[in-house]
Amino acid sequence: MEADGGVKRSGVPASGMGASPRPEGERVAVRITIRGRVQGVGFRPFVARLADRFGVFGSVQNNMDGVFVYAEGSPEAVQGFVDALPEEKPRAARIYEYRVEDAEPRGEREFRILPSDPEGESHLVIPVDMAVCEDCLREMRDPTNRRYRYPFISCTQCGPRYTIIESLPYDRERTTMRLFPLCEDCRREYEDPADRRYHAETTACAVCGPSLILTDADGRPLSGDPVLRAQELLREGKIVAVKGIGGFHLACDATREDVVQLLRARKHRPRKPLAVMVRDLAHARRVAELTPEEESWLTSAEAPIVIAWQRPDSPLAPSVAPRLATVGIMLPYSPLHHLLLEEGAPPYLVMTSANPSGLPILYRNEEAYDYLRGIADAFLLHNRPIVHPLDDSVLRVVGGDVDLLRRSRGFVPEPIFTHVDVHGIVGMGSEEKNTFAFGRHRQLFVGPHIGDMGAVEVEEHYLREFEHLFRWMGIRLTRIAVDMHPLFTTRRLAQDLRRRFPEAEIVPVQHHHAHLAAAMGEHHLDGEVYGLILDGTGYGTDGAIWGFEVLYGGYARFRRIAHLRYAPLPGGDRAVREPWRTLLGMLYGFFGAKRAEGIFRRHLPERFETARALLRFLAAGGRGVPLAGTCGRLFDAVSALLGLVEESAYDGEPAIVLSELIRPEEEFPPYTFAVRENAEGFLLDPAPLFEEILRDFAGGVPPKEIAGKFHAAIVRALKEVVVRDAAAHPERTRRVVLSGGCFHNPTLRRKLKLALESSGFEVFTHRVLPAGDGGLSAGQVFVARYQGG
Repeated sequence: MEADGGVKRSGVPASGMGASPRPEGERVAVRITIRGRVQGVGFRPFVARLADRFGVFGSVQNNMDGVFVYAEGSPEAVQGFVDALPEEKPRAARIYEYRVEDAEPRGEREFRILPSDPEGESHLVIPVDMAVCEDCLREMRDPTNRRYRYPFISCTQCGPRYTIIESLPYDRERTTMRLFPLCEDCRREYEDPADRRYHAETTACAVCGPSLILTDADGRPLSGDPVLRAQELLREGKIVAVKGIGGFHLACDATREDVVQLLRARKHRPRKPLAVMVRDLAHARRVAELTPEEESWLTSAEAPIVIAWQRPDSPLAPSVAPRLATVGIMLPYSPLHHLLLEEGAPPYLVMTSANPSGLPILYRNEEAYDYLRGIADAFLLHNRPIVHPLDDSVLRVVGGDVDLLRRSRGFVPEPIFTHVDVHGIVGMGSEEKNTFAFGRHRQLFVGPHIGDMGAVEVEEHYLREFEHLFRWMGIRLTRIAVDMHPLFTTRRLAQDLRRRFPEAEIVPVQHHHAHLAAAMGEHHLDGEVYGLILDGTGYGTDGAIWGFEVLYGGYARFRRIAHLRYAPLPGGDRAVREPWRTLLGMLYGFFGAKRAEGIFRRHLPERFETARALLRFLAAGGRGVPLAGTCGRLFDAVSALLGLVEESAYDGEPAIVLSELIRPEEEFPPYTFAVRENAEGFLLDPAPLFEEILRDFAGGVPPKEIAGKFHAAIVRALKEVVVRDAAAHPERTRRVVLSGGCFHNPTLRRKLKLALESSGFEVFTHRVLPAGDGGLSAGQVFVARYQGG
């Protein structure tokens, strides 16, 4: 199937559509099947209005297969209707299949919207949550409108969808809006085909809809208008928990350093960057250097957090994004957000997810009081229940292309349309940044961002969302794809699932093979490709920790043709939190204990005694210490050596801080990797690189220049491997995919793509799936499709 804009049409009838003369007054009829994002976007009312305009009769109905239209009338009227329908669809609709077939005229005299039919083979697209539209904002700001300042205003083109759905198909009585019976005025709009809220399932007003309340930290209601009082608290420097569309945020004035530091102290979040919601696009431009593409995403219906380069004169407090050159910003996407940020309120608010560290986002009122006691000074709540909590989506624009760091609100559960049938296959995802994925015919449904598995609460969240989406898919599992790491939580969950479906086959998938397959599947590639896979941790087929791999293969199989030289990783997972340990292991592995001890004595004297003890342990055999060769750990080691980050305050901090010393368009001469041939193909040895970094650092070369030369070294080494291998194997493809979490680094992504393209390779990067582990479940599905029995 083709994406919207290239609608797949099939079965367009020849008879009755102008193919042959018809007697005057004779009618023709068609049946139209429409699949895509066509529920929850005002599609049926749109079809009814279009039918009225063209003078055709019949009906429109939702069911689990999509939208079905029966239309009859004069040949000219029906032809005009058929042509206009996909061209004039609602702004939030996405049509992926549009099939028109001849039908027998029935003598219809009106056009009806029929009640939804819960039957069908489940080909429909579940509607996503959408930012409030301009029409609703105009009404909310109009003192003469009955929805003036109503914080839950919505219509067919905007508002919550997935987060409030209890069952399918999408109708009001199957959402949490069933708790709010329509008043007479809203009912009149809902039933009027000429109204913008005709069959708008979330429509409501202050008389019949959800309402707000502001309480203190102990749950006692505060007097006055909840929004105005919350604004007053924010101006005073208070921290307010705000219940949004997908869960709770913690909000405070983003321009006050004392207030942001207070939030960090209370939340025990010392350095992880905080997202900022800004009043409007004009204020966003005062914070960040925005490109047209970034502005387009900020104002889109998806309304994600956009990572952009912060302006030197930004009004934000320094501790919003400490040590970083970028900042994550978003515009208000709900009516409540717009009210909270209106004139008179702080125009820049920290708006960070209110989840406790390592746990899912909070979305129930009672849980918020329990977990946020001592953090939030007040709670701005509403009484519309959230069924499916969703974090904000996060993206950045690199070279004009979108790079999704977190695919969540606004994107989930939008399907990815595939070029092969993946029906009945589930990908269980990774241990970190987990998502799961279901294959249904030629659709791939990737679930919401779950986070890092391990905590009981995260596992419960995983299972709850998994079961909801699985039930809606209406499929029977045939294959269960899991990461081959034997200790991942998802391995145990897969075994539990197989007990329910004993005929289903469990298919272990190597971590980096799944990354390769995810990139291939996203671009509908067949055959074999080169896969440059750079990430932090992946269990290798040899038992070592992989993460700096050049692969060659396809969905069914792969071979590794190059990798980073292994080094000990003292402390295993602890080294991820304490990057100086990674540095120690690499220096020991590349130069020996004596040289490593001297470097620590000179560059990291405060770590010297601990390092010396660890070196003695390594020299004695280092029992239980894993071997690793990963790009993420290489960045950690260089970051620690330069004194940037010796202990991580959040996942990826050493690499992010190092990478943001430079910009993608800046050019630097590369350091040296030794590229040596071995039994697999090539070994990438960074020992010469470390020698050159040590020399430059001792000579006073600025960290920015060292970072630039380090990035350039990685690009040159990987390009050399691919070019040399392609020259030795001319029969191989010249297609290359880039995948793995390190390709969220804009410099690596952009420079490596350009370098390979300049050598005649066709390079594919992620645009629909995250390059990191958030896209891994999709890759697992593709591998299982070809590897299963």
